[in-house]
Amino acid sequence: MSTTNLQTLSILLERAEAERDQALAYLQEVRRAAEAARSQADQLGQYRSEYQQRWTQQFARGSSIDILGCYQNFGLRLDQAIDQQGLVANHQDARVERAQDMVRELEMRVASVRKLLERRRAEMSRSAQRQEQKATDEQAARAALAQFNPFVRLSA
Repeated sequence: MSTTNLQTLSILLERAEAERDQALAYLQEVRRAAEAARSQADQLGQYRSEYQQRWTQQFARGSSIDILGCYQNFGLRLDQAIDQQGLVANHQDARVERAQDMVRELEMRVASVRKLLERRRAEMSRSAQRQEQKATDEQAARAALAQFNPFVRLSA
């Protein structure tokens, strides 16, 4: 395994981490959008409750048929808006789930590349240690051989 391969894996790791970081930023963005959509749906529901209370009090004092029709028409439109906002909130929740899945996948990719890089470094380290041990053994063997060979001592 060469240092070029390690450099390539390091670049791959950097890219995987950058993609993961982008996915995390996107996840935060869609979470904010989902929270805003839910909040707006809740506000519309709360407004509908307040609207119904006001009109219940108004009807207790007496109202015309025309005003009752306006109340019902506005109430229907308000219900439609609440339903529509609920759909928007559900859509945003689905986006959050997809973004979370993407982050999980990218986290697994980063972890896999990191683990592979660690293994390659460990392999290189073991290989270097074996080469060093082999060189040391060869040097020791030559030194031992030289002790018993009279011609080697003369040439040295």
